[in-house]
Amino acid sequence: MVGDMMKHILLLGATGTFGTALTQRLIQEKKYKLTLFSRHATDIYKNSENINVIDGDALSENDLSKAIQGVDIVYCAISGDVLPEIAKKLISAMIDNMISRLIFMGAVGIYNEIPDEIDGEDNLDNEPAQIPNREAVDIVENSSLNYTILRPGYLREGAENDFVLTVKGEPAKGYITSIPSLVNFAIQLIQDDTMYSRESVSITKNAKEEV
Repeated sequence: MVGDMMKHILLLGATGTFGTALTQRLIQEKKYKLTLFSRHATDIYKNSENINVIDGDALSENDLSKAIQGVDIVYCAISGDVLPEIAKKLISAMIDNMISRLIFMGAVGIYNEIPDEIDGEDNLDNEPAQIPNREAVDIVENSSLNYTILRPGYLREGAENDFVLTVKGEPAKGYITSIPSLVNFAIQLIQDDTMYSRESVSITKNAKEEV
């Protein structure tokens, strides 16, 4: 693939557990131009022909605006209490730079969609840590962007194809997600801008198959 034909991906949270796994896979595939963004990205990654490494703060509109230049897709793999504010600043930067495709990580349970017999304790009504996740997702869902929201559960090692998907409004099938399966599905979303466009998708292992 010719360099200027490569999809250019901005990965926010590139040094986290999932961000690192996704970055490794994207580099292996040699089909993408990457901008890797986190507070200490240069501690782990080095710049190369198709990799731009940026130490930045996702709460800084200036840092986001610099990082977002010329990208085709933004993948947000950040979590924490400040996620709603990051979502606001990120959406603003994307609109200002006419970038529409956003893949945004939330968490299963933000809609109270985990059945009690599986793990209802992690639903929004029972887990205060879900509040910023839900607030951030609401902000993304109310934007004009071509977003896909991914709602994984607790991240664990496991098989690449050990997952089931449910969309918003359906009960989740589990509360644990294998990192390789999440990476595998993320690659599919990166490759196809229309896949689950403007939808919120949970991706977990099937809890009933583990009993």
